Amino acid sequence: MSGHVMDLEPIAGPGELLEVSMWPHHPSTHGVFRMDVRLDGERVVRLKPVFGYLHRNHEKIAEKGAYLAAIPYTDRLDYLCSMTNNWGYVLAVEKLAGIQVPERAEYIRVIVAELTRFQNHAGLVGFLLQDMGASGTPLMYAFREREKVLDLFESLSGARMMCNYMRFGGVRVDCSAEWLDEVRQLVGVLPRFLDEFENLLRANEILMARTQGTGVLPRELAINAGVTGPMLRASGVNYDIRKVDKYGIYDRFKFGVPLGEHGDVYDRYMMRILEMRESVKILEQALRDIPAGPVIDPKVRLRGLRPKVGEAYGRIESPKGELGFFLISDGSGNPYRYRVRPPCMINLTILEDMCLGENIADTVIILGSVDIVLGEVDR
Repeated sequence: MSGHVMDLEPIAGPGELLEVSMWPHHPSTHGVFRMDVRLDGERVVRLKPVFGYLHRNHEKIAEKGAYLAAIPYTDRLDYLCSMTNNWGYVLAVEKLAGIQVPERAEYIRVIVAELTRFQNHAGLVGFLLQDMGASGTPLMYAFREREKVLDLFESLSGARMMCNYMRFGGVRVDCSAEWLDEVRQLVGVLPRFLDEFENLLRANEILMARTQGTGVLPRELAINAGVTGPMLRASGVNYDIRKVDKYGIYDRFKFGVPLGEHGDVYDRYMMRILEMRESVKILEQALRDIPAGPVIDPKVRLRGLRPKVGEAYGRIESPKGELGFFLISDGSGNPYRYRVRPPCMINLTILEDMCLGENIADTVIILGSVDIVLGEVDR
């Protein structure tokens, strides 16, 4: 941290206030992100998030190219979750153009989306413990399983992270029987990993002391601020778009929606653990029931797609919350308007509310519990 004068209004109060800036290269900021913090001793009295360092003009680029050309750009939003990014966008285009998706492709989408959710949450827990000062053990445990998921993505799509896999009306290539068997083998051992991972961390005295009662997000504020995903559910709000919209074929699967009681860092940590267990349940059902058949309608026009004049909003429950794409078509071959509803950025807007009155050291783990990726915050 380094001293930095902030463009904030002065605050009246006893003693001197220290202004510090946690710069983009600070290891706790999870990317090119800055927190300008005003401190009374070590207590936070004002916090100003500063972002925009990674802005890449994503939305305007998408408006200048064909509908199909935007899919690889969605990979780079939350670059840890390209499969779900793809799904949110193609779902919006399918609504706009009235495109249907074959059964097998719907199952494949669910499988890759829940694998994405699992590896995202495992990584988040590992990073959160590292932010608390833990050695690399929890993170390496998480990344060991994440590597297995990325290996599966690579063998399916040809890329580990920037998968560019989904297409309007289905997916780019079918999965083989051998690939499905590999997924079944992985899913079969994930409950044991989760048991070991949770036993390693859940009763850890330092974790509990640092997280319980820290960074509380009240239920009412979470709702009013538009917070979604695990952060919202950690505050006790039963809202999951997989249940609300039942997009894809999620209405066919039995799974629970875990809820927290206090909305603190500990509840947000536990949300990820519990949601990974629910993802395993969904994966088991999808792998059991996946049918044979085509993975894309050959009549769907991918290149040169020209939806009729209109607008559509497609949204999904991404690992970090509601990821939505709003599209307006003027009948041409590229979107007239293309807007992203990014959960990372919206969830980040209440960072100051969660940090006020906390120690400066705790802002690090509060930020870590939000789970942000700056590619989606800045776009």
